[in-house]
Amino acid sequence: MCLPDPALSLFDAGPPEPCPARFNLAAHALAAARGPRAGEIALSVVGAEGPPERWSHADLEARVLALAGGLLAAGLGRGDRVLLAIGNRVEFPLLFLATVAAGGVAVPVSTQLTPHELEPLAEAVGPRFAVHEGAAPPLPEGAEAIPLDRLDVRLAGPPAEFADTGAEDPAFLIFTSGTGGRAKGVLHAQRSAWARRMMWQGWYGLEPGDRVLHAGAFNWTYTLGAGLIDPWAAGASTVIHTGPRDAGIWPRLAAAENATIFAAVPGVYRQMLRAGGALHASFAGLRHGLTAGEKMPEALAAAWTEATGKPLYEALGMSEISTYVSSSPAVAPRAGTAGRPQQGRRVAVVDAAGAPAAVGAEGMLAVSRRDPGLMLGYWQDAAGTAAAMAGEWFLTGDRARMDADGYVTHLGRADEVMTALGYRVSPLEVEAAMEAHPGVAEIAVAELPVRADLALIAGFVVPRGGWPGEAALTDWAAGRLAGYKIPKLWIEVPALPRTPNGKVIRRSLVAAHRRDTG
Repeated sequence: MCLPDPALSLFDAGPPEPCPARFNLAAHALAAARGPRAGEIALSVVGAEGPPERWSHADLEARVLALAGGLLAAGLGRGDRVLLAIGNRVEFPLLFLATVAAGGVAVPVSTQLTPHELEPLAEAVGPRFAVHEGAAPPLPEGAEAIPLDRLDVRLAGPPAEFADTGAEDPAFLIFTSGTGGRAKGVLHAQRSAWARRMMWQGWYGLEPGDRVLHAGAFNWTYTLGAGLIDPWAAGASTVIHTGPRDAGIWPRLAAAENATIFAAVPGVYRQMLRAGGALHASFAGLRHGLTAGEKMPEALAAAWTEATGKPLYEALGMSEISTYVSSSPAVAPRAGTAGRPQQGRRVAVVDAAGAPAAVGAEGMLAVSRRDPGLMLGYWQDAAGTAAAMAGEWFLTGDRARMDADGYVTHLGRADEVMTALGYRVSPLEVEAAMEAHPGVAEIAVAELPVRADLALIAGFVVPRGGWPGEAALTDWAAGRLAGYKIPKLWIEVPALPRTPNGKVIRRSLVAAHRRDTG
């Protein structure tokens, strides 16, 4: 590692290899189809019944280019958006890559979103097509809905070639919870896939012969990147499960599919350890596990390693840049830290003036704008994009400290965005959905620790009249919020603590509840 000034919280070991000027994300992801591994298995889809569905690298590329040709024949233009409202099905990554291959912009949205949540997103995106599973989503005028079961009928056309896109051209748009009570669209360039190469050794320890078992669903960006695009681009193979997700499925799959790398959120590791069983034997072929999405408790990581004999490597990231701080086979985990910036990154902890702080000082975690993985910007929000930049830095919104070796201690979100099941959730978004309830006078939402290794989203409610009841509050939320955003605890309070300028002090609510309940 090279630090320009060892007294500053600044990591910079030199830039990564530059991305080619002409670059297509889908062509990069499927490059193994044009090499000696073309006929090898790239994807195994394991369902609840029947044998696994196997796809070679060549199979994947052929299907993606066939779908890309269908999109072009149906009228997709360069830069047109394609909304993808698809669940845990192989069609999701195939259509994502097909859209990008054709020169369009893929826009994945969660199938858990209610029409109330989805309508403003679709209006903001202005998609040309929306491929959907189940009921058609609400769409603006001019957008065409394509049911998944009519895909091959509507998207019939000759196979396409990969579009001749530039590295800076847009490739996909993802939505993440913001601090203003509404989702923010994060627009990424084609080059984002090239930047992910820094994770191959900086986090995964990825080798061409690996079999990566990812516990996420097809339609999650964590799975899409770490479980599909990166292994395929490296010539490795992926296993995805589409059946019921009991705690015992992952050890069984790891053994049956000869997994060498296992990736999941901390909750999955917790469930497996609680279920018990011969984890050491089931994961005997594993080199290591990966975790991201939320903070991995140290005790949980230690329990996993004790039960399996395998190390666990954690990564810190966000929608705007993906994962950029991590431990890996080459960077040993260090207690209390999220790891170290990956080789090729330029990362700092900056002070209030936007300059790198002294080593060990608390500040804002920042990533250099030279990073090829950094977003193009927030969709239709030039002011929000500009506000996230300070000189050469993109300000992540995470508070952190960096030690003299470059290891980063994550101190939480400056904007109080919560994490549930690996998803980022804005408390303001949840509060906005609940404030219209006739029995709610005021509400504040916060993460409430219920154990040393578990925190739940809690709604602190000042009732209007009598207490409306937990069931009524949950039912109201279910009509307006995706399931992972709904508070798991509803707590009645007489008033919300506020600062002199009227801002709710969420930490005071959490502290008072923990004190009152012992």
